[in-house]
Amino acid sequence: MYSFPAPTFAESGAIYVAIGFASIPKVRLPDMAHQVRSAVAWAYKNAQSFGGDPERLYLSGHSSGGHLCGVALVTDWSRYGVPATVLKGGLAVSGMFDLHPVLLSARASYVKISKEEEAALSAQRHLDRIACPIAVAFGDGERPEFKRQSRDFAAALQGKVKHASELIEVKGANHFEIIETLDKPDGILGRAALKQMGLTS
Repeated sequence: MYSFPAPTFAESGAIYVAIGFASIPKVRLPDMAHQVRSAVAWAYKNAQSFGGDPERLYLSGHSSGGHLCGVALVTDWSRYGVPATVLKGGLAVSGMFDLHPVLLSARASYVKISKEEEAALSAQRHLDRIACPIAVAFGDGERPEFKRQSRDFAAALQGKVKHASELIEVKGANHFEIIETLDKPDGILGRAALKQMGLTS
């Protein structure tokens, strides 16, 4: 489903890996986070086998993937046998970065997690673990909570994290349209990702 941006990255000299993860109700949210973390660790350990550079891994995610991107960026990577600096940059798109408001909404009927899991899977509560630059993006046509969470996370990053952070508002894009700008080198997200990777000016 997320293979469509591959040509933009491949033609710019990168290797594109589309991470798959199961979704609720087949698995629980902590399982989804573990799948993404395991995939990142696998990519680091196996990058050289497919021509990749394990010291140049960048992560992006959209919607639930945006949330999981944030979760991955604050991971204790020692549990996965890879360095704390395994990720060199992140682009979190249209995600949720604090789960407390989510659990006050109708989503609480199917997102079943404990208070401890809520805290563990809220990236904004673990800024001290961030070890790379992060760009946070949202569309101006998104629902208010997506906008608020993106702005708050970016503001928290700028105030407390030593690494560079950036907030990107994509004009004229809703929650589903925004990701379409990742599959073009001159698209807003495509350009942001390639710039973060050092593949464009």
